[in-house]
Amino acid sequence: MFKQQAKRLVAWGGAALAGLWASVANASIFWIFDPHGIMAETNLRYLIIDVVIMGAIVGITTLLVIWFMWKYSKGKNRGKYDAQWSHSNVLEVVVWGIPIIAVGFLSYFAYKGTFEVNPYNPTVITKHMAPKGDPVNVDVIATDWQWLFIYPQYHMAVANELVLPIHTPVFFRLTSTAVTSGFFIPQLVGMIDVMPGMRTKNALESDHVGEYQGIASDYAGAGTSWMTFKTKMVTQSDFQNWVAKVQASPKTMDYASFNRFAEPYINVNHRVVYFSHVEDGIFNHLIMEVMDGKTWPLPPAMTENMVAYLQKQAAEHRD
Repeated sequence: MFKQQAKRLVAWGGAALAGLWASVANASIFWIFDPHGIMAETNLRYLIIDVVIMGAIVGITTLLVIWFMWKYSKGKNRGKYDAQWSHSNVLEVVVWGIPIIAVGFLSYFAYKGTFEVNPYNPTVITKHMAPKGDPVNVDVIATDWQWLFIYPQYHMAVANELVLPIHTPVFFRLTSTAVTSGFFIPQLVGMIDVMPGMRTKNALESDHVGEYQGIASDYAGAGTSWMTFKTKMVTQSDFQNWVAKVQASPKTMDYASFNRFAEPYINVNHRVVYFSHVEDGIFNHLIMEVMDGKTWPLPPAMTENMVAYLQKQAAEHRD
C-alpha cells in the first residue's frame, strides 16, 4: 500500500514539475531555457556547463566551511590540536588541484564555445553546411523604432517581420540608422549590438517550425517597448510561397523611400509592410551616409506629449 502511494506521489510530482516547466518556458523571462535554434541550444549548453562547474566549487566550499565551523567551534573539543603541524601534502593538492582542474575544464569549454557560437563565423552552423549549400542572407536595419529586413537574394524587404526556412543556415548583416540597439531572438540566437555607421554579423539555424519573439534588447528611446518583431520559421515550400507573396506587393523601396521609412516612428500597432523590390546597395549606402553624419532627427513633440504625437502619427497612415 505504501509503495503504491509513493509511486503515485512521484508520478504526480513529476507531472506537476513538467507542467510548471512547460508554463515557465513559455514566459518571456524563460525563453533562453527553451531554445529552438542551434545557436540558442549551444549557448544554453555552455551556460549549464559553466553553472554546474562553478556551482560545484561553491557548493563544496560552502560544505567545507560549515564542516570546519562545526568541527573546530570553540569549546566543543571535536578537533585535535597539533602544535607541531606546519604542512600537509593532501591540503596542498586539494587547495591547488581543484581550482586548476576547474579552470582547465572552463578554459576548454570557453575555447571550444568561442568558435562554435562566434556570430561572425559560428562553426556550430558552418561545419554542417553542404559544400554547395544555399544559405539565406538577410540585411537587418534598425531604425527609430522599427526593423527592416532586406533579403538581397530575392531583392525584397519586409518591415517588422522575419520569415525564414527551417534546416537552412541564415546569415545576418546588421546596422542602425541612429542609436545602438540590440538584435535578440532568445529562442533562436543570442543578442548582438546593432550600431550606426558600423556592420555587425550574426547567424542562426533552426529545425523547428514555429513563431518566436524578436526584441530590441537595448533601450533605444521612446519607442523601444514596441520595437519587436515576430520570427516565423517555416518549411521550404511555405517560405517560397511567402517570398512570392511579398514579391507581389505593390510597394517598392528605393533610397529616397527608405529615408522616409527611417524617420522616427513608434510602431504601437506592430504593423508589417512588404516591399516587393528594394534598390540594391541600400545597406552599404546607409552605413556610409551615417558615417558622414546623416541623421533622422527626433521630433520634440514625440517625447513632450507622446499621446498627442501617437494620434497625429496614426492620422498620417504612414507606410
